[in-house]
Amino acid sequence: MAASGQRRPYPQLADSPSTASLLQSTETNHRSPEAAFAQGPRYSNTQSFTSSGSTSWNGSPTNQGVLDRRSYQTNSVSEKFSLPADPAVWGSNVSPDFQEPDDWIHNPDPKRDRKSDRGGSIVSYRGLTNLGCLVVLVVGLLALFAGYPIIHYFTTNQLSNLGGFNLGGINASGQVPEMIGNYGLIDADTPSSAHTYKSFADGSEWQLVFSDEFETPGRTFWPGDDPYWEAVDLHYWQTNDLEWYSPQAIVTKDGSLEITMSEKEINNLNYMSGALTTWNKFCFTGGMILVNVSLPGSSSVSGMWPAVWTMGNLGRMGYGASLDGLWPYVYDSCDVGTVANQTYNGGPAAALSGGDPSNGGALSYLEGQRLSRCTCPGESHPGPYHSDGTFVGRSAPEIDLFEAQVSGGVDSAGLSQSAQWAPMNHEYIWDNTTGNFDIADSSVTQLNSYAGGVYQQATSAVTKANPDCFDQNTGCYEVYGYEYQPGYKNQSGYISWVANGDVAWTLDAGGMVADPETEINDRPIPQEPMYIIANLAMSENFVTVDVANLVFPTTMRIDWVRVYQPKNAVNIGCDPKDYPTAAYIQQYADAYNNPNLTTWTGDTSAGGYGQTEPKNSFLGQC
Repeated sequence: MAASGQRRPYPQLADSPSTASLLQSTETNHRSPEAAFAQGPRYSNTQSFTSSGSTSWNGSPTNQGVLDRRSYQTNSVSEKFSLPADPAVWGSNVSPDFQEPDDWIHNPDPKRDRKSDRGGSIVSYRGLTNLGCLVVLVVGLLALFAGYPIIHYFTTNQLSNLGGFNLGGINASGQVPEMIGNYGLIDADTPSSAHTYKSFADGSEWQLVFSDEFETPGRTFWPGDDPYWEAVDLHYWQTNDLEWYSPQAIVTKDGSLEITMSEKEINNLNYMSGALTTWNKFCFTGGMILVNVSLPGSSSVSGMWPAVWTMGNLGRMGYGASLDGLWPYVYDSCDVGTVANQTYNGGPAAALSGGDPSNGGALSYLEGQRLSRCTCPGESHPGPYHSDGTFVGRSAPEIDLFEAQVSGGVDSAGLSQSAQWAPMNHEYIWDNTTGNFDIADSSVTQLNSYAGGVYQQATSAVTKANPDCFDQNTGCYEVYGYEYQPGYKNQSGYISWVANGDVAWTLDAGGMVADPETEINDRPIPQEPMYIIANLAMSENFVTVDVANLVFPTTMRIDWVRVYQPKNAVNIGCDPKDYPTAAYIQQYADAYNNPNLTTWTGDTSAGGYGQTEPKNSFLGQC
């Protein structure tokens, strides 16, 4: 390699870093370096190296100088960072008696004695702080694991037995609304003043258990739209109606539920209207139901048939197969009253004559109570059982808040308020003696001349309607409803119907006691869970239809619906333990979901459900 290209070591200048400047004394800023680092570089002169041939290194020849410089360069670097193993060589005082100067925290004190530790006190800022932290920690743990449960127990409001329906709206079918909203059993728009109501019977204060104010506009009631209400889509052939019930006909508007009858061809019928129910979604047993209603049409033109009514959950309105053998029975005895036509072996005589004059005097054309107390063990029955092992008689009873009718002419509008029954009394005459019923004002309310026919017996009274509260008049609203106590006479069963906001008439359970002529036993005030129905119909079966003078469209409006029950006897739900319905409905789902099935038995090709009647012990079939 050329001499000019060789690397040359440079002498250590006065201001160059060295071990002397790297290791500082703890006593002064200029302590001498320890012995191992006190040696300077191994050359005696300092000069600029500009050539490699003539300059000598410690008097050595040129080539040897190059080798020595390389050796020095390596040794000096390693010596800077190589420490002897003995700290004494570094110049440190390693005597065990020597105490290094340090801060007060790290001053070693090899023995604990009074001299060093006296004057201390547990009552110090630090001690109090430690103790305070421990107190806070203990109190916090006690509050979390003991205090919170106790406080929660005493401050949480006791849940009412409104079922599992709330946090925002589970109905009796177990459906939960997908969207957050006003879906509780008690409508948020119900004023607080309406959360209680005094019983018409004894003046006790009852609590609100269900309400709907219909304040939200644009609500619809197709299947799945609402957690409590559902509109049907069918023809109500049972009463030969002239209209088709469609969900299109029902909406909420201006703070009311509107059911509109219009002259519109639909499904081979000339009129469209609506029917709305809470079937299998909301039911109640006992209590009071009130509605604030404006009636459709005119108070002087006949034809409209508006109604608000209730039915037992085992029968679905408009679904014939579900109703066959259940409506309108209210019976829990095992005798001739449970069999077809209320007759057996040619008797009793009272069931063969003196009945419906339109049907040759026959008392009943009913096919018998399908789910009676006479049902044989092992047969299909929703239960439950009596203590004697027999089934509880089950059915789909009916109680009407009102059915409005106009017979034609001024002030001819009336409200039929009734309950339907089977089995039936001879000539449909119930025990309407003093003490078994009461009419509040005979100038306003009278017993209905219609008492029944081959398909039902009726306990009914007719109350004059306010002629102004019709759609084509001023359209005002009035309160209708009923209050009832389920059970027999010895259980103080009764029904009190409400019209114009006051009790119109009352039926006591004593009115439906045993009838020796037809050989039937007592019938209780309905004990089944009842659901709500509101519909607007038109049928010649109910009243003459004056097509020439009826004006379409016409609307029935419901401002609100409210249900009250005694505070100590709240009983809501469609599947109560003492009158279950859910399992039976699920077992025979087709009967409750196919309106084209009209009978329980019969050929399926002709509209029958194809089931068999449960065997009856009274008929000797067990």
